[in-house]
Amino acid sequence: MAQESSQAVGAGLHRVVVLVDENSNPFELGCATEVFGLRRPEIGRDLYAFTLCSPEPRTVLRDGFFTLTGVADLAAAERADTLIVPNRPDIETPRRPAVLEAIRRAHARGARLLGFCSGAFTLAEAGVLAGRRATAHWQWADRFRARFPDVLLEPDVLFVDDGDILTAAGSAAALDLGLYVVHRDHGAEVANAVSRRLVFAAHRDGGQRQFVERPLPPVPQESLAPLLAWAAERLAEPLTVADLATRAAVSQATLHRRFRGQLGTTPLAWLTGERVTLACRLIERGEERLDVVARDSGLGTAANLRARLRRETGLSPTAYRQRFGRTELPEPAPTAPQSRAAP
Repeated sequence: MAQESSQAVGAGLHRVVVLVDENSNPFELGCATEVFGLRRPEIGRDLYAFTLCSPEPRTVLRDGFFTLTGVADLAAAERADTLIVPNRPDIETPRRPAVLEAIRRAHARGARLLGFCSGAFTLAEAGVLAGRRATAHWQWADRFRARFPDVLLEPDVLFVDDGDILTAAGSAAALDLGLYVVHRDHGAEVANAVSRRLVFAAHRDGGQRQFVERPLPPVPQESLAPLLAWAAERLAEPLTVADLATRAAVSQATLHRRFRGQLGTTPLAWLTGERVTLACRLIERGEERLDVVARDSGLGTAANLRARLRRETGLSPTAYRQRFGRTELPEPAPTAPQSRAAP
């Protein structure tokens, strides 16, 4: 039996509500709970108020393996700041009218909507994706386009951020999108803490390609973990892809294959992403000099820092500092000593 989280009554917290429907996939439900629903003693504060809701008192999840009970009704969706919509493998079965209407109302009042995997079908069926960018699992791309030709589908990425509507391509990409949302809401430092708690990589960005039916390599590939740890300690240095290949004692072509195989990205993209993450941490910790942030993160110049930060976060360094930087009360100005009256 699943109970409504006690965080649902957290005063002042951003409310994340997961709408669960018949035959929903438990994996994505678990992803949402892990990212948004757990308390965060390692951070020292709760990040979200979290609630599960369903249109029925008892909801049978995918293939009847689990039955969800004891959660809130659809009225909880009316209070959501972020609403995660239901997904399920039977994409041709229409969603319940009450569920679609709850999504439309949430969208109309400005709530953020998240769709995991086939949740994009739910959002499109609700009519909120017309003319908008979205993604879905590559296996369903043709069927999605046939049913919803007015949606700008991007089927070869992990997730798509279209402002107030975000979609993740597959089951595991739900974690990528969830961590991205935490980063967007609370900054890189908090997102990295959550990813460490999950023992999950925090550096897969939305533009990474989906893993589409590729053959297994003929021999096991060596782990990149030692190389990544070595490079992470030297981000401020002028590291290049050639330096990484030399350190790994392989050719650059082999290094690219290993990065593609193990991380789904390129060495340069990984290196840049790590440097942007470090730059975000420096800004969050109070460093205001952009040239220092650029130098210490390995991004080189303030101009490159601005360009990279805007590309990765959608914010300028100033806007990022205002949103995620430390907010400390200014120290009181020293008072001038009072002069004594002349005798």
